[in-house]
Amino acid sequence: MRALTRLCRRFACLLALCWLAACAVPFDPDARLTIDAPTRAQVSGVPLIQQEAFYCGPASIAMVMQWAGADISQQDVAALAFSPGAGGTYLADMIGSSRRLGQLAVEIGDFDQLLAEVAAGHPVIVFQNLGLGVFPVWHYGVVTGYDFAKDEVYLNSGQLDQMVMPFAVFERTWRRGDYWGLVVLPPDQLPVSAAETDVLSAAAALERVDQLEAAEALYETGAAQWPENWLWQFGLGNARYAQGDLRGARQALRRARALDPSIPEIRANLAFVEAEIAS
Repeated sequence: MRALTRLCRRFACLLALCWLAACAVPFDPDARLTIDAPTRAQVSGVPLIQQEAFYCGPASIAMVMQWAGADISQQDVAALAFSPGAGGTYLADMIGSSRRLGQLAVEIGDFDQLLAEVAAGHPVIVFQNLGLGVFPVWHYGVVTGYDFAKDEVYLNSGQLDQMVMPFAVFERTWRRGDYWGLVVLPPDQLPVSAAETDVLSAAAALERVDQLEAAEALYETGAAQWPENWLWQFGLGNARYAQGDLRGARQALRRARALDPSIPEIRANLAFVEAEIAS
């Protein structure tokens, strides 16, 4: 049940948040962070979408995709992500639907990553319990900003007004969701806090769901960021081949071979592509 969204019972949420705020201690960035985060940050242009019942997951994805310029609605996302029998959206479907819509989707799991992404201008989807232990209210929202001096975190949270939380209240609600967060970006942009291996996995996942143009774009972006790793050029060559771009595939595979001539998979794929071009 923890991994499902539930319809946010707004009055109950407000009561719970007021109770939590009464117990809140101001957030101490020096004690809690290992990065040097700016004292305040705000991601501009993230739209406020009033969610339909049980659609906080699809609404959150729609908000970050519209922010990035995509013409997508919460209903479009719900067709891929919403589970009617469960009355919500599983965490895995938040990731999977984002990728099926051609987006880079990478999970995060702590305050360092969350604040680094927001400071870099990236909104972050978070999974929270806005209720109490005996009355959980599971919910997805989009973190769009924070301010240490005011001790506030700002979220687009499925309504037509911004949600403002003290850091300690936000942490409690987020901790109950195991600090799960998701960065969803177009494939020509990269998260600032994600490991290279996580981005490579996201690129391979785009291939698996037949988002080949997005996978190609992400491999190109990754190759520019990590030019010494042959895996980016190898993946780029395979993505181009799958789209019928034989010469583009050969070019990428030759670059991969130049980076590491010892990899048999590169040599085999390159030989196959060259033979197909010659035939």
